[in-house]
Amino acid sequence: MRRQVRTVNTASPPSPPAAAARAWTALIVLVALVLLATSCTSHEPQSTAPSPSFGIAYGNRLVGMSDEDLAAALDDAVAVGARWVRADLAWGDIQPDGPDRHRWYVFDRVVRAASERSLSVLPVLAYTPKWARPAGCAGDNCAPADPEAFAAFVAKAATRYAPEGIHTWEIWNEPNIQDFWRPAPDATAYTTLLRTTSRALRQVDPSAYVILGGLAVANTRNGDISPADFLAAVAARGGNRLVDAVGYHPYTYPQLASAPSSSATAWQGIDASQDSLHGILSAHGTPDLPVWITEFGAPTNGPGRASDGRRGATGATTTHVTEKQQAAIAADAVPMAARTPRVRALIWYTDRDQSTDTSSRENFFGLRRADGSAKPAFEALRGAIAAHGDRP
Repeated sequence: MRRQVRTVNTASPPSPPAAAARAWTALIVLVALVLLATSCTSHEPQSTAPSPSFGIAYGNRLVGMSDEDLAAALDDAVAVGARWVRADLAWGDIQPDGPDRHRWYVFDRVVRAASERSLSVLPVLAYTPKWARPAGCAGDNCAPADPEAFAAFVAKAATRYAPEGIHTWEIWNEPNIQDFWRPAPDATAYTTLLRTTSRALRQVDPSAYVILGGLAVANTRNGDISPADFLAAVAARGGNRLVDAVGYHPYTYPQLASAPSSSATAWQGIDASQDSLHGILSAHGTPDLPVWITEFGAPTNGPGRASDGRRGATGATTTHVTEKQQAAIAADAVPMAARTPRVRALIWYTDRDQSTDTSSRENFFGLRRADGSAKPAFEALRGAIAAHGDRP
């Protein structure tokens, strides 16, 4: 703050009483200025948390793309202002035939293409090849029969990609639901996997940053476990002290992340609800552990009805949102992430629709339609990221 300097007319000095009064006035003003400056510098709230980074999640699609499609997909990440590319580094893709054969080249090209565009890669370490599954469990979403075998794969991945600048790793995807952890979600088994995997990563790369696999929004029933219940069980076994961040997938569609609600929303589950992730982490001694939103978005087609977000337009048969509402969700999520103190990343799922088959809404989460044309959400996300930036 600049202080004003006053000149004095020495030709006609003021009388002593007037001079004294003015001196006291000047002193009072000076003290006020000092106190104001002290208030501005010492008591103004300071934000020490960095602004979140933004990204695009591609699932396991990048490794199977042609060079042309891969380039187009990653060019979209650059165009919207993303920093991160979240992509599966699937064990089954690299070692489909056994522990002694590797196909690193399928992921090498993803890493190379991202590097050429100055994009950081967040590999999701997951998915079990047939030879490494428990007896009687079918599908790559089976938990590994031997966590040490998975850790050996992870150590080789870190050995290969840490020199390429990859130091951030997400351990599995949605391990709290049956769709991604079979035969059934198991916090004890996941914590064991987390322990062996984090140890393997850090032995190879001491600077490794480990993210607990993104938790799906679900209720504890029919085999699934809610994010709060699952995280509490993992933390009770020390899993919160094995990671540098917690992954979370707080899909809120058909509503905006910022929409007020009489009951806790998925987004409020970060730090604003009774059983929030932050509350659980605090109760287990890690209150400063950040949250990475490694998936967020909304589908624009499916087998049921579309919603534009209005209360009357949402019902039991709602499976997706209008394209206009998807754009509103994208524009809203970026400032919400910036306003939520513990969020360090927001990664949109996904770049492009998988197909035009309306039997499943999973085909329609893209910023682009299956034919490559952009939905309104593409420009909405780009504009929101440009407005809020990625300011570490």
